[in-house]
Amino acid sequence: MDPVTGFPVVGMVGGGQLSRMTQQAAIALGQSLRVLAVSPSDPAALVTPNVTIGHHTDLDALRGFAAEVDVLTFDHEHVPTEHLRTLVAEGFTVHPGPEALIHAQDKLVMRNRLADMDVPIPAYAEVKTPADVTAFGEKHGWPVVLKAARGGYDGRGVWMVPSSGEALVTELLEAGTPLLVEERVDMTRELAAVVARSPFGQGAAWPTVQTVQSNGICVEVLAPAPSLSPDLAEEAQELALRIASSLGVVGVLAVELFETASGLVVNELAMRPHNSGHWTIEGAGTSQFEQHLRAVLDYPLGSTDPVAPVVVMANVLGARSTPDMGADERLHHLFARYKDVHVHYYGKAERPGRKIGHVTVLGTNLAEVRQRARFAADWLSAAAWPDGYDVHGGK
Repeated sequence: MDPVTGFPVVGMVGGGQLSRMTQQAAIALGQSLRVLAVSPSDPAALVTPNVTIGHHTDLDALRGFAAEVDVLTFDHEHVPTEHLRTLVAEGFTVHPGPEALIHAQDKLVMRNRLADMDVPIPAYAEVKTPADVTAFGEKHGWPVVLKAARGGYDGRGVWMVPSSGEALVTELLEAGTPLLVEERVDMTRELAAVVARSPFGQGAAWPTVQTVQSNGICVEVLAPAPSLSPDLAEEAQELALRIASSLGVVGVLAVELFETASGLVVNELAMRPHNSGHWTIEGAGTSQFEQHLRAVLDYPLGSTDPVAPVVVMANVLGARSTPDMGADERLHHLFARYKDVHVHYYGKAERPGRKIGHVTVLGTNLAEVRQRARFAADWLSAAAWPDGYDVHGGK
């Protein structure tokens, strides 16, 4: 408990943009968010006064940090599971706990558990030899999807294998990478159901959204998912809430889904605020960041209702080559053209393909809102308007 404010202290492991945006929500709630960051230049460390520098793989650093807070939570899944089990055994409060979080840390553990729950998932198998991939491909058809069981994100740790892939599989196994193989799902689009759950067991779900991927990275989120039947949208929410309850998740859970001709298929899980939920900052009654804090503190959860008929979030990615025009000037010109675009910069250096921020636009017409969001993100990335707009004189 903070002796000055009288509010509990939340500690977030990881100093990335999720921690940075959680800090914004914590301020409004009077919370004293503390952050365990690897470097003083991490996005959250740049804006959060209560920063501890330490590595998330260092048990002593985690233990010392946990001793200063009332509840420990995360902005990524990379803390060793055995360290978290040690902290829980020593009496620290950890949300989500290690027995839940492992399902977001280890894809094979996740697949096995979801299969036991009769959750719709792709056919899969553990890979111990290159022959396992060959046998799987011959049974389920080529290409197949090879995944690192641990550590992958934003397209990393995922390989599309058109045939046996013996050389790749051998290389990865020899490097000590645990692997699984999955069937390639014939999908119509990707969706996400983001929910939250408290220790009391209260659950809340935001509208099911569509995510748009490019090169394995989410570039857009459309909320709510356009032309999604109400029954399927509700099914996605109920599925995510069932997973959260069954796994004992406390905090935000994002369930990434494939929509197929025969229904929904679960792709991935994330037990923290998620890229597919960034739209909620301006677009919903309660943002995913405030909701995560409410959940881990066991406060009643907030409204998840959208505040506009259409909300579009577009990620700002580092351009292939950094523009000559500085980020500040790009922001100036963006606001001169679009007064209704909400911008979130993460305090990251620009490099190709890196998520350096996002923009959110609200409105009533999907095509118009989506174009403004995409144009805004492209401009902030490359200092070039896709439609050739002249910043000094219009078209």
